[in-house]
Amino acid sequence: MVFYIRKELNKGLIQIYWGRGKGKTTAALGQGLRATGHGFKVYMIQFLKGNTEYGEIEAIKYNSNFKIKQFGTKDLIISPRKIDIKEGRKAMIFADEIIKSRKYDIVILDEICVALEMGIVHIDEVMKLLEIKPEKVELILTGGGKIHPKLRESADLITEMKMIKHYYSSQGIIARFGIEY
Repeated sequence: MVFYIRKELNKGLIQIYWGRGKGKTTAALGQGLRATGHGFKVYMIQFLKGNTEYGEIEAIKYNSNFKIKQFGTKDLIISPRKIDIKEGRKAMIFADEIIKSRKYDIVILDEICVALEMGIVHIDEVMKLLEIKPEKVELILTGGGKIHPKLRESADLITEMKMIKHYYSSQGIIARFGIEY
């Protein structure tokens, strides 16, 4: 068993990984994994991914400094339903509690940009999370679609994942176990 000495960031920033390309969640997970290797504590809150058996859930079970909680349903959302809005609300309340707790050095809001674009969460709620963020907490937001102008202005780092070629469309290959989930 490995024991870490809790470290603290000098200054937490706001990062956004977004776009239509593959790798947004993976980049955020990689950042979190790197941080736990240095003794930081990470919490990933997954929007729109409720009760889905992604590989990262299994892998993180063995890392005591990295926690993940999912909100949403297993269904693909074409048009938001009442249950989707309810799950989004629960995720926002939970995110508020985790950020305010100061127990975690990095908080990842996975797919929040999609939830925002779909109207499952509201920009004012998201901006409130950014405003309450303690100075030494890093906040990472992910998701495809557009970045709301207020988020664009508030972020310290924005990385766009741009699809140039993808085997989904070019070869008709569907999501693969262990690679996409």
